[in-house]
Amino acid sequence: MRLDDLKALNAARAGRRAAAMIVPLSGAPGRLVLREQAAGDPLAAELGRRFASGKSGRVEAEEGAVFIGIHRPPPRLVIIGAVHVSQALAPMATATGFDVTIVDPRTAFATPERFAGVHLVPEWPEPELLALDEETALATLTHDPKIDDPALMAALKADCFYIGALGSRKTHGKRVERLNAAGFDEAAIGRIKAPIGLPIGAASPAEIAVAVLAEVIAALRTEARPVARTAGALEAPAA
Repeated sequence: MRLDDLKALNAARAGRRAAAMIVPLSGAPGRLVLREQAAGDPLAAELGRRFASGKSGRVEAEEGAVFIGIHRPPPRLVIIGAVHVSQALAPMATATGFDVTIVDPRTAFATPERFAGVHLVPEWPEPELLALDEETALATLTHDPKIDDPALMAALKADCFYIGALGSRKTHGKRVERLNAAGFDEAAIGRIKAPIGLPIGAASPAEIAVAVLAEVIAALRTEARPVARTAGALEAPAA
């Protein structure tokens, strides 16, 4: 690997950005491709599949056999709301490889006794605190716009790979109005999965957690991921 590529790869890792190192088995120089650059690469289709699966491997290409090394940061799940659904969702998500954080300023709910072993943040969901990125999923579960809305706005600006919000279609309709008033367009707001979770008829908190986690995993493993920031806010997205 060339020194420049190694430096770029280390920078991508430090910035939690997915990257692929493509190494020709002929011994020719390799190249580093960031996920957002993959659509313009000759191996775009294969890179899409590899980024989705997270698996490295050998591929036959027009240039000959190459090895594609995939480097992805561990996926994160940020849950807004220390509620009953969160109590079921957090351990399931951890078991499937997610780095889980629960954020809720309501200290009566956000207690270590209710969420043993979970990274718990009893604070308001400020963007700097959330540290969201394209390898993070966000699920808002409080039903309280004062808590959920700032997190949703931060997730849209950060291009989180999954954004979901608990609530009925009527509740989401009011949410759409608030986000429109805040400067987000229909394309951006359309990225929010609401009602949250796959439509499996979930009723109990544990069943809702299953539906949410399944939808998050589906988003993580799909090839149709943003290739650049697409927050869609009428104002410039935050860096």
